[in-house]
Amino acid sequence: MTVTIGVHSSNPSLYHLYHLTRLGLAQEELAPLGESVVFHPYTDGVRTGELLSRGVIDFGGTGSTPPVTAQAAGHDIVYTAVSAPRPGHGALLVPEDSPVRTVADLKGTTVHLAIGSWQTHLVAKALDDTGLSYADDITAVRGTADSEELLRTGAVAAWVAQGAQLAAARRTGGLRTLIRTGDVITDRSVFFARRDLAENRPEVVEALTRALRRADDWAAAHPRRAAEIAAADLGGSADDWETALRALPWRIEPVTDAFVAEQQEAADIFHRTGFIDRPVNVAHALAGAGRGAGSGSGADKAV
Repeated sequence: MTVTIGVHSSNPSLYHLYHLTRLGLAQEELAPLGESVVFHPYTDGVRTGELLSRGVIDFGGTGSTPPVTAQAAGHDIVYTAVSAPRPGHGALLVPEDSPVRTVADLKGTTVHLAIGSWQTHLVAKALDDTGLSYADDITAVRGTADSEELLRTGAVAAWVAQGAQLAAARRTGGLRTLIRTGDVITDRSVFFARRDLAENRPEVVEALTRALRRADDWAAAHPRRAAEIAAADLGGSADDWETALRALPWRIEPVTDAFVAEQQEAADIFHRTGFIDRPVNVAHALAGAGRGAGSGSGADKAV
């Protein structure tokens, strides 16, 4: 059997596992099981659930939002592991002299963010905690390469930045953090797989998780080299990437009831605001939960 791992630049653990293929970490872990490994690069992490359902990949990872939207779309996924919380991974920024002083002040404004990513979870929950609605009280616009410039010129009110972009924006100055990610959500990397792989070959999933941990250990021990790889591949400066990568926990943890509860809260907010068009029971995406296509009301959720 050949196990196909999906990889995109927004998941740091998978990204560095892919770029460390010369070390053979994934193959080394799977070879004793008689398995081989290939990587399937793609650009949009939101597609991970679809790619799993279509059999294009067997295993992938994203931030917190794509697994929820995957369930809402009827994709049968299974959570396999999560990263430790990443409180410094991102932030919602406003200009230093902006009249926006609190989340409530965002009402009626335009916010740039990576729609469908963990950034949607951040903004939707921050608004919900304040009694506002992601769907009704702001205009959410997909961020572009010009988002920082649009923010600085006042064309948009706020922008969610992450990683090296956040480090560069802070280094330049003139912007203020309205929301620190860790004050609103845990912002974990999330790993999930096709149900048949997760339930029928748990030893393969365990081997892939060990490979991810080894890639994380390498990145934690070699932040400058990891930053140079990212800068050469994705742009930006190695200094900014190093700042961003040093802020990550580089630790993979099991799926817990607390994590499922976090995801369920996000799913309920997404449904209430219309970001997803049907309720999702996050517990259906656990190994052994059966094939429920992910739907179900919050009233019957089990965590």
